[in-house]
Amino acid sequence: MENLQIRNQKIINAVIEKAKKICPESLALIGIYGSFVTGDFHEKSDLDLLILINDDKGWQLGSTFIQDDSGVGHDIYCTAWEELQRAAEYSDPNIAKLMDSQIVYCSDEKYRAELEKLRQKAAEILQKPFSAEDYTKAENMLKEAEHFYMSAMIAEKISDIREQAGYALYYVENALAMLNKKYFRYGTKRAYEELEAMERRPANLREMIESVLSVNSAEQIKSSLTELVRETALVFQSAKLAIPVCKKEAADVIGGTYEEMFSNWRNKMYDASKRRDRHLAFMSIASLNAMLSEIDSETDIGSYSVFDGYDPNDLQKTAQAFDDFLKEYLNEYRKAGIELKRFEDIDSFVEHYLEN
Repeated sequence: MENLQIRNQKIINAVIEKAKKICPESLALIGIYGSFVTGDFHEKSDLDLLILINDDKGWQLGSTFIQDDSGVGHDIYCTAWEELQRAAEYSDPNIAKLMDSQIVYCSDEKYRAELEKLRQKAAEILQKPFSAEDYTKAENMLKEAEHFYMSAMIAEKISDIREQAGYALYYVENALAMLNKKYFRYGTKRAYEELEAMERRPANLREMIESVLSVNSAEQIKSSLTELVRETALVFQSAKLAIPVCKKEAADVIGGTYEEMFSNWRNKMYDASKRRDRHLAFMSIASLNAMLSEIDSETDIGSYSVFDGYDPNDLQKTAQAFDDFLKEYLNEYRKAGIELKRFEDIDSFVEHYLEN
């Protein structure tokens, strides 16, 4: 311990001395984070430093090297204020450098005060009740995980599958931390400990991750990764349902939507039937489904399974199912007290349009 403390202080002193020589205005402060703060250090631990710089000249303070007498590699990285400002927004859970660094040198107390403001900003975000905005941040991480999951699914070489699975695991873990409004305080060695302490997570999270890491065939990796991503997505769905949502009155949202659905897709469905155009029929239904999801996000309209009516071998039946849906959706107008806008001909519309 004493030897490590001496080594660490020599590195810190060297950074300070070099700053004074080549860029005296660039170095704001130095902090220690990582294993020497959490207590997880050992004889081969390197020193994690927050070397906060004020300008581009400060990048000269960075360095990487290997210490042969101990077999330890060191990476002395600099951090710009902009990075800590982003960290204070809590857009990802890897903010221990901001939150937990122990300041060991400060060139001016105004820099310590500015750092404390950023820490307080992040702390206030973390302390607030979980909100729809927090869910969106976490969901962005989940979407990244799903992106790499899909890349793993279409990869063929097992090394490529493992590479994409690694990215997917990284974002799954980040997504769950964000879903719990936590940040990772410790290193990767204690990732399971931190993840298992989170309330919103799959019950067998560790086992699923270990399954991805331990299997030896491409299909086994894909199967294990599928289970992990699926179970994580289910946790997200449950969390989303628990978020208080202030939805608008139906009348303020759905007015005009029936007419829009009729205009955009009704005749396309019958045209697709005549021409046996599965692509047109399928994509029209997909577009309708997206519109319904958007409407439901703003007001409660119930559940409509529009793809239930799709029959690739009978597009006439599919078109009729679309008409049946429109009839069913018209009930939303009736419940909301909305009058359907229908006119006998274009002249009737023009007369009404000009009078109102």
